[in-house]
Formats: sequence, C-alpha cells, structure tokens
Amino acid sequence: MIKTVILDWAGTVVDYGSFAPVEAFRRLFEEKGIEASFQAIRKPMGRMKKDHLRDICSDSGVAAAWQAKFGSAPSERDIDEMYEKFEPMLFSILHEYATPVPGALALIARLREQGIKIGTTTGYTRPMMDIIAPEAAMQGYSPDHTVTPDEAAEGRPYPWMIYRNAEVLGTYPMSDIVKCGDTEADMREGRNAGVWSVGVIFGGNEIGLTQAETDALSAGEKERLFVEVSDRLTQAGAHFIIREIGELDGVIAHINERMQAGERP
Repeated sequence: MIKTVILDWAGTVVDYGSFAPVEAFRRLFEEKGIEASFQAIRKPMGRMKKDHLRDICSDSGVAAAWQAKFGSAPSERDIDEMYEKFEPMLFSILHEYATPVPGALALIARLREQGIKIGTTTGYTRPMMDIIAPEAAMQGYSPDHTVTPDEAAEGRPYPWMIYRNAEVLGTYPMSDIVKCGDTEADMREGRNAGVWSVGVIFGGNEIGLTQAETDALSAGEKERLFVEVSDRLTQAGAHFIIREIGELDGVIAHINERMQAGERP
C-alpha cells in the first residue's frame, strides 16, 4: 500500500501555472537586453534554479541572441553574475506565489485520513522555501517534510531528495511512495528513485496558464493541451497522468490495487 506521497511545490500544490520563477527569469534576461521566450524559460522547470538558468542560456534562441549582443556564448562567469541578481529578484516576489491550487488542501486532508505522509521536493533552495513555506502554511498547507536541492548531492532529475524524504518519513520500500509533479524533471526524479510517478496537467508549468485563462479554454482546447502535455510527461517517465491535483487519491487507490496484484513501479 502507498504510505507516502512526495509532492512538488510550484505548479503542483501552490502557484497555479508556476509563475514565480518565470517572472524572475524574464526580468533577469530583460535586464541583459535578451528576450528569453516563455518556452525557453519553462522547459527546464523543476530543476535547481542555477541549473535552470544554465539550461535557459543553452537554449538555441537565447544563445544566439546572447552571441549577437555580446559576441560570445554565455560563460559560467556570466551565469554566476546573473544568478546573484536572480535570487534577490525571486525572493522579492515569492511570497505572492504561495497560494494552494484548487483542490490541493482537500486532497491533503483525504490523504492524511488514510495515514499517508506528505513529503515534498522542489527546485527552490532552502532560503527560497523559507519564504514560501510559511506563506503556504498560513493558507493551510504544511507538508510533513521538505527537502531542497541544496540539501542533497544534486537536484532533479537525481533521486536524492526523494531518498531523504523516505529516510526522514520512515518509508520503505520505495515502491510504497508516489511522486507527483507537473514537470518532466519531476517525472525523471520519480523514475530514478524507483517510485510511482504521476504527472499533473492543469495548474502546472507545462501549460503555464493562470486559472482564469485555463477556465476560459474551450473543451476542445483543454483536450488538445491535455494530450500534448500528457505525451511529454509520459515520455519523461510518468506512470499515470491526472488532469488536476485533486484526482491524485483516485490514482493511489488504483496503484494499491495493482500492488496487491504484485505490480511494482
């Protein structure tokens, strides 16, 4: 039976659409006179933020714009200098992006009624989480444990943050754990840790819309986006896909049935 759920933060349980990092990265490149597309910014989402910055700089469009403006590709020194500016930018807005997404708090309550523990992993560092976690707690969300990438050997897609949650929460074997997130990095993290991996679509980074924008979509548009993002997350390793976070306990019930039949992730 599933004993522990490991949840991502932004785009999964809080910050509908995962906008805090996007806005900070957008401002960062804007200051350098470089236009970084939302696709370039969102594709590495879920990674530790400095690794995320490196990935944006490696995007072909960003790299070409940088070459044209500065005469060379972004260097590690450029990345270090940008990251020093990025952290204060993100810190200044994080408190605005800690609101739980619809259905999240009710889901957590249902999971706890079943005795399931709630762990979390993230691309945010501990100082960043020290801003988000208290804000989320004031709005009703307090997981049992959180591990950040600066507290482990590596961030996603490596499995170390999940392993540390498992140790602290006392969960073993790893097949008794479900990891749920909204990015490709989340799915790879879960697969690498040997746990069940569940991708969530609406409210997540891969679609990247506000709740109002999502609500305004036609049924056809929603279905198209659902299929498109489902394919990407499945290719990244998702065992299951859900439309919204509130559907997770239904998937857990299905996983429990499959585990009783002898199946493992």
